Amino acid sequence: MKSGKAVVVFSGGQDSTTCLFWAKQRFEEVEAVTFDYGQRHKQELTCAARIAADQKIRHHVLDMSLLGQLTPNALTRHDIAIEQKEGELPSTFVDGRNLLFLSFAAVLAKQVGARHIVTGVCQTDFSGYPDCRDIFVKSLNVTLNLAMDYEFVVDTPLMWLTKAQTWQLADELGAFQYVRDNTLTCYEGVMGDGCGQCPACVLRSRGLSEFETARREGRRI
Repeated sequence: MKSGKAVVVFSGGQDSTTCLFWAKQRFEEVEAVTFDYGQRHKQELTCAARIAADQKIRHHVLDMSLLGQLTPNALTRHDIAIEQKEGELPSTFVDGRNLLFLSFAAVLAKQVGARHIVTGVCQTDFSGYPDCRDIFVKSLNVTLNLAMDYEFVVDTPLMWLTKAQTWQLADELGAFQYVRDNTLTCYEGVMGDGCGQCPACVLRSRGLSEFETARREGRRI
């Protein structure tokens, strides 16, 4: 039985769109929030808005452009290559991004009367980003509750799933083809299955192949 209200941190990518369908199945009301942080591909904002409209979800877009100015990275700068050197964080890591996104999502959630914040962070296939770890989310959840004297729950439905299992979840939610066709995960800004070369596309494609193999064989992952 559905109950309560949730705000989904929403980029229009595979993970956050799967989370949007997950939230729609569980909560009476769902709203989405997207952050404009100076990302190199504005298609992300367009994609998120289109999916929210298609799913009849109230959609908020917050200006976080200062973040892109503060932290040079490959997601906001065309002159920085997308790469990961051994022993270093990927060049696509944006310092403070999930910290700020979840904090602002919480402020918004309180204003609209939502107790749940849903985010697609994942520690299993997390590309080495420290702000996708379960310990970070749990720590911030406590901090947000104390900071605003408001009982939030930060839901992370993908936290312990592989990318293949995330595809499986989308399938179980009846959204597999929708997620595959309408989301933007690619670092090069290519819709759907993407460029096939960037780290995000490689991870997505590998998980998709694993899931489709399991589905053909009639087994769960």
